Amino acid sequence: MKERHVPSQALSPPSRPIKEFLFQFSCFSRCVIVSVKMATSASASLSKTIKQQYMELPQGDKVQAMYIWVDGTGEGLRCKTRTLDFEPKSIKELPEWNFDGSSTYQAEGSNSDMYLIPAAMFRDPFRKDPNKLVLCEVQKYNRKPAETNLRIKCSKLMEMVADQHPWFGMEQEYTILGTDGHPFGWPSNGFPGPQGPYYCGVGADKAYGRDIVEAHYRACLYAGVNICGTNAEVMPAQWEFQIGLCEGIDMGDHLWVARFILHRVCEDFGVVASFDPKPIPGNWNGAGCHTNFSTKEMREEDGLKAIEDAIEKLGKRHEYHIRAYDPKGGLDNARRLTGRHETSNIHEFSAGVANRGASIRIPRSVGQEKRGYFEDRRPSANCDPYSVTEALIRTCLLNEEGEEPTDY
Repeated sequence: MKERHVPSQALSPPSRPIKEFLFQFSCFSRCVIVSVKMATSASASLSKTIKQQYMELPQGDKVQAMYIWVDGTGEGLRCKTRTLDFEPKSIKELPEWNFDGSSTYQAEGSNSDMYLIPAAMFRDPFRKDPNKLVLCEVQKYNRKPAETNLRIKCSKLMEMVADQHPWFGMEQEYTILGTDGHPFGWPSNGFPGPQGPYYCGVGADKAYGRDIVEAHYRACLYAGVNICGTNAEVMPAQWEFQIGLCEGIDMGDHLWVARFILHRVCEDFGVVASFDPKPIPGNWNGAGCHTNFSTKEMREEDGLKAIEDAIEKLGKRHEYHIRAYDPKGGLDNARRLTGRHETSNIHEFSAGVANRGASIRIPRSVGQEKRGYFEDRRPSANCDPYSVTEALIRTCLLNEEGEEPTDY
């Protein structure tokens, strides 16, 4: 092969205009790569304007009721819609329904009929009034509760302690992902800058996905979900919303419906909401569902003593609570509760004032006022709120001991 001589001018640095062009082209190429690889669902590209033409059609005197339930995973939500001839004013007016449990990990195909029992009703922020969202309990063919129907037992215990007026507030963290599982807004072949500027951050380089957060917030308010706030979290593309104050069984009802609404909002935007407790391994914060709890006695004068008594009881049942605080009996939380990234160690119980590295945190204001509430920081983001609130009631109010729940 002949040796080829390249003219010296071809090896000289590019001129300034060429430099600028190369830089702009490089930036454009990177943007294109990110937009292609940050996968969104195909349905997100469908015309919402065309859909709206149909959504504005009158529906006469009919009402659409979307029935929602927890599937056999204990984490996933399912839904389907039926037509009613009237607008229901209370949960008692809603009919029972059924579904194929063999397709939701809840039954065998040979005996698959499951019953949907309406339990809580909300306004539908997607179809709007007079349409409804209906959260349901699930019963098996023999009318016994399905394995992941944790509401029925929780409701019974809440009735047993109703005179103590248990209040809850749960801080639901989640991560926005593309349909390819990659965190929304992250570089396709790398990582964003280290944690620090993102918590409660403002700006396109700090807050990833605020449109989804705002849409979810407003939809929850419309639905009647008791949402009380939201903020960007420590890891980019991670957010939190807070549900509460809720008394008794309402805590679980409102959080599950808030999760459903978030999934539906993300569906419209073509992305995914993940409640995985540790979606990205390494030096990134996990996702929890910190649970704030108080009773009438704790909120009254000198209620700090009741708070300290409750914390002492919790310390004696640490392993029981760890099992109750994620749907896999603690296996999911083991990835998150490492003693780093604002978490306690899963194997140790701890408590302290204003300590975000403890199992239980007493807010500084509560320590000063000697009354109020405490925060259990152990529940995972994918916890079942019925399981978490039930565990707190059993230990703190029903004075249960040991590593197994009492059967009432």
